[in-house]
Amino acid sequence: MAQPAARRTVLKGAAALAGAAGAGISLAACSTEPGSTVDAEKPSEPLDLGAAEAVPVGGAKLFREQRLLVSQPSAGQYRAFSAKCTHAGCILDKIENGEGNCPCHMSRFDVATGKVLAGPAPSPLPEIPVKVEGGKLIAG
Repeated sequence: MAQPAARRTVLKGAAALAGAAGAGISLAACSTEPGSTVDAEKPSEPLDLGAAEAVPVGGAKLFREQRLLVSQPSAGQYRAFSAKCTHAGCILDKIENGEGNCPCHMSRFDVATGKVLAGPAPSPLPEIPVKVEGGKLIAG
């Protein structure tokens, strides 16, 4: 004859199921469909980002408020990318060792090319047109 389960065992099992269900919901909330990307926020009109000299040669600068990342791979050559991660849409928070970091799920991007270096981001950062006018960077 089978013994009834102890109350404590039943409660532990219910708590484990609730925790697993909650984890599944939060994982589903941050993911995108396989192969899809989060839309980039492209400026609707040209944005003045300030002095071009603020972006070091061989380096990059993050413009979080404007949601842009601008690099200068070689002297006078500028490239801009959306700073919105292509995984869940978080804005990159810092640049370290030539890599842009997404604080939400730790995707990493090459600041010179926008290429994904570490996922879960499914695709590179979209490129945004950028030029220098009168010593200032203009994006969009």
